[in-house]
Amino acid sequence: MVTIRCREVTFSNIQAILFDKDGTLEDSQAFLRELGQKRARLIDAQIPGIGEPLLMAFGINGDTLDPTGLMAVGSRRENEIAAAAYIAETGRGWLESLAIARNAFAEADRYLQDRANTSPLFAGCLEVLKCLSDAGLKLGILSAATTARVEAFVQRHQLEPYILLQQGVDDGPSKPDPVLLLQACQTLEVEPAFTLMVGDSVGDIEMARRAGAVGCIGICWGTPAAAHLEAADVVISQLDEIQILDA
Repeated sequence: MVTIRCREVTFSNIQAILFDKDGTLEDSQAFLRELGQKRARLIDAQIPGIGEPLLMAFGINGDTLDPTGLMAVGSRRENEIAAAAYIAETGRGWLESLAIARNAFAEADRYLQDRANTSPLFAGCLEVLKCLSDAGLKLGILSAATTARVEAFVQRHQLEPYILLQQGVDDGPSKPDPVLLLQACQTLEVEPAFTLMVGDSVGDIEMARRAGAVGCIGICWGTPAAAHLEAADVVISQLDEIQILDA
């Protein structure tokens, strides 16, 4: 077991650490913003006037992406349902609305397929993951992105030696449902009481709390005073603030 220290907070007897992907390990804000904008434009082309409300729902405002917004923290399924709800408000039936949203999302994926795998790791992440793995910790990714996107991310950055779990959200529950973290712990064969969660959203924090994780480290790169992470045990501004005291 390992003792971890972040700023003034110490976590003892840690066996595993679970990381969110988008906004935590991967600097994907630009891609997510572009993806949301493309989805909104495609739907607006069919239903003029719906684009701006959709962008607001996605949490996109010009060149900024709200870290608490739907594109930043929601699963693909949740984004589809939200888009379909806006479409249904125009008087279309629910099944038609859902089909329009799904088709637009699929077309956006095809349009941006060359961009989907270009988001970089945040600086220093690889070194931290290697250090934590070398200390004997079991590491995993628990993301609201699809499992396929998580697996592509791990493969692209050659993280297989360090990341033992690659878990996304497909058709099942999404964050903050604690079942996701419980499933991750079961796969890694560790108890939540010996597991840390590292993430950049309220969903990560609430999921960790509800699942009985030993703690949650909030991360907001460059902005440790981020208000939406105040419920975390500690908030850091870069990953190398996770320090090993002893192993």
